[in-house]
Amino acid sequence: MTEQVAHAWEALVGTARRSVSDGLVVGTSGNVSVRVGDTVLVTPSGVPYDRLTPDDVTGVDLDGRQVLGTLVPTSELPMHLAVYRATDARAVVHTHAVHATAVSTLVLELPAIHYMTAALGGPVRVAPYATYGTEELARNMLRALAGRSGCLLRNHGTLTYGVTLDQAYDRTAQLEWMCRLWLTASSVPGHTPTLLTPAQLTETATRLTTYGQHP
Repeated sequence: MTEQVAHAWEALVGTARRSVSDGLVVGTSGNVSVRVGDTVLVTPSGVPYDRLTPDDVTGVDLDGRQVLGTLVPTSELPMHLAVYRATDARAVVHTHAVHATAVSTLVLELPAIHYMTAALGGPVRVAPYATYGTEELARNMLRALAGRSGCLLRNHGTLTYGVTLDQAYDRTAQLEWMCRLWLTASSVPGHTPTLLTPAQLTETATRLTTYGQHP
């Protein structure tokens, strides 16, 4: 195992543990992956994240053939691989976040309740339901992701990706927060939340390109 793979695995395990402590998943219900070259490191199926060690590294190639470790990869491997094949993603985070999952049962897309909608490419779509771990779910997810960096999975959860693990995780956290915000605002009797217009989101998207520190 190379030093690069070892560091990537350590970061992956840390992110998986964080998803539990932040309440985005319960037990082992979510999964995380990171791409290193043509190898995809993934959380193994059904193993509590606090039990994972450096020796448990689990990796597959882009065709899903296991190339590292002996633990069975996550059952949601088809979704992760579909994202890597179709985008420039270097990391993928899938959760069963409660507010986002609740929203997935109510609407076809998360309304533009906050300007951070622009950070995900626009109003976040809901992929039609399909059994977990299937190629059908992966196809539904890819259609919902078109032009977006995150989507909701109906009656299931969330999926986001990024060029780094931190970015993918931040997008997951932002998506869950926006879902909670929309549910909260929508629950006030006699009031309907105001939403942002496409023009307002476009303006935000432009401003976000210069947000943060730039060398």
